Amino acid sequence: MQSKTNQAVLDLASRAETIFRELPDLPLAARVEAINLLRRLLHQYSPFSGEPVDCVQWVPGDEVVGNDYNPNTVAPPEMRLLERSIGADGFTQPIVAHLDEDDRSIVVDGFHRQRVGKKTGPIKARLHGYLPLAYVRSDRGDIASRIAATIRHNRARGVHGVAPMTDVVVNLLRSGWTDGEVARELGMDDDEVLRFKQVSGLPELFRDHEYSPSWS
Repeated sequence: MQSKTNQAVLDLASRAETIFRELPDLPLAARVEAINLLRRLLHQYSPFSGEPVDCVQWVPGDEVVGNDYNPNTVAPPEMRLLERSIGADGFTQPIVAHLDEDDRSIVVDGFHRQRVGKKTGPIKARLHGYLPLAYVRSDRGDIASRIAATIRHNRARGVHGVAPMTDVVVNLLRSGWTDGEVARELGMDDDEVLRFKQVSGLPELFRDHEYSPSWS
């Protein structure tokens, strides 16, 4: 049974390779478009179709836009190291993005990677002006979910600033999220959410807050 399965796989790969040999004859833009389409078709039949990393797309850099809510800051030495890493090792992880209603790719995670990839120089030339993107699931495309995804990526790496994080928490609460939803989606506990609310100094955030009874 194993040998039959292997032969079937080899036959399928051989037929696919016959098609792939036509790719080098296409102009660069058409070749990239064809490769992206083939990957999307493969993704439809993949057992991992629920995972964004299963379908990395190459997108022109001028169609990729950084978000305006990322509290992650990188110091100049770390930025130079990131550029050195991508220059020497290549892109080893895609930029995570969301496709908006204007077909722009808005960065969810990888803001600094996209900056390095778009910077004029050998890396941009090597990439022909394209960037590797993996798109978040379409059902996670609302602004609050995208902000939460960005914060989860940042916090998992331990990089976020207190002041910008306060703005994020405030915006999510104002969008209708409860304290519990903010805590769950951003990987916080209740006390941490409360501290960010206190830092904000906005009384309306405490309108429905339940306080423990004082002890005497």
